[in-house]
Amino acid sequence: MPVPTRSSLLLAALATLGLASAALAHTPLCSCYDNGDGTVLCEGGFSDGSSASGVKMSVQDASGNVLIEGAIDENGEYSFDKPEGAFTVNFEGGEGHSIVIKSDEIY
Repeated sequence: MPVPTRSSLLLAALATLGLASAALAHTPLCSCYDNGDGTVLCEGGFSDGSSASGVKMSVQDASGNVLIEGAIDENGEYSFDKPEGAFTVNFEGGEGHSIVIKSDEIY
């Protein structure tokens, strides 16, 4: 049986670390609901159960103008007054952790 070289051990360690970091990755989750009273409620978090408290949220009109800004609260929620016309809700959890929800997907 061949003896592992230092470089093969280093490559194995790096591969293991790469797999471990991939396993620790979390996916953003955000859903929005029309409350039927002129407001919208969004619930946000991450797939690993970590909180999204403080994650920036914005509501933009069809031209991309920011109408409303806020953040997910300690309960994982964000509420806002529903704008007229088409809009998008943006969960801005950082690079690779953003979600855009179109108004026609909110029920």
